[in-house]
Amino acid sequence: MKQLALVFVGGGFGSILRYLIGKWLNSPASGIPYGTFAANVIGSLLIGIILGLAAKNESLTPDQTLLLASGFCGGFTTFSTFAYEAHVFLKDGNFFHFALYAITSFVLGFLAVFLGMHLVK
Repeated sequence: MKQLALVFVGGGFGSILRYLIGKWLNSPASGIPYGTFAANVIGSLLIGIILGLAAKNESLTPDQTLLLASGFCGGFTTFSTFAYEAHVFLKDGNFFHFALYAITSFVLGFLAVFLGMHLVK
């Protein structure tokens, strides 16, 4: 039960922050979801740092790792929203924005995880 509470609390904070970033960065004028993109890249970097620290020298307890990685990062990163927004680009026939958004999110997300892991070595 304690583990569920940790994921719940962390996820709540992550979701609130994701919402605020989306309100701040998503552009109704261009239709480009910069907030979702930023949350995916930042969240990927954070989970790399968190899991890197947890694996490096056990500087995080399992409960802290659960709260931060599964909870906060799980609530903060937005790949379900990403998938929907990519679908909208395709549905609207905007293949260029779809490809640009999908490829850069994927590549930069992975690079951010690797960078996060590297930063804590």
